[in-house]
Amino acid sequence: MSIFKKTYTKTIELSAKPAATFYLFLLSFTEASFFIVPPDVMLAPMCLAQPKRIWKLTLIAILGSVLGGVLGYFIGMYGFNLVQPYIEQYGYQSHYDLALQWFADWGFWAIFIAAVTPIPYKIFTIAAGALMMNLPLFLIASFLGRGLRLFGVACFVKFFGERVDYFIQRYINQLGWFITGLIGIVIIFEFLTN
Repeated sequence: MSIFKKTYTKTIELSAKPAATFYLFLLSFTEASFFIVPPDVMLAPMCLAQPKRIWKLTLIAILGSVLGGVLGYFIGMYGFNLVQPYIEQYGYQSHYDLALQWFADWGFWAIFIAAVTPIPYKIFTIAAGALMMNLPLFLIASFLGRGLRLFGVACFVKFFGERVDYFIQRYINQLGWFITGLIGIVIIFEFLTN
């Protein structure tokens, strides 16, 4: 059995354990303010492993993500001077500059778009706090955006779950090496451009 197959099988097994729900919340919370792994990668296997709890798991992920976004907001509001050097150090400065421009142009929609897309949501939560965005608007945009994204993942698994699982099981090695290759290309590109 390949490393990718073992990892996928272990992820599905762990996703069915009772403590997995807490870890889903924790991952969702931390990703929205400072961690890099998105909750989608844990939510999807958990929904495959526990199809009867799919909507509850999704709500837990959304709640964790929005509460983590609030932490990011307060980090930006009260501690931006401490965080700013890390934004530069870890190569997020261009994302932060984009967030500032988006807030100037679109406000509410900047958070909504960041919450739905793979753009680093955490950068936008910190920027929202640093720019003192209206907190209720921030919460509404975050709930709507994260809700759309994570309910999208849940619906995809709900309606295509068995086929998705079959596809992953069949092509796990190819997918694993493809993703590893992409990560390698990004790392090399970042190294060469910095």
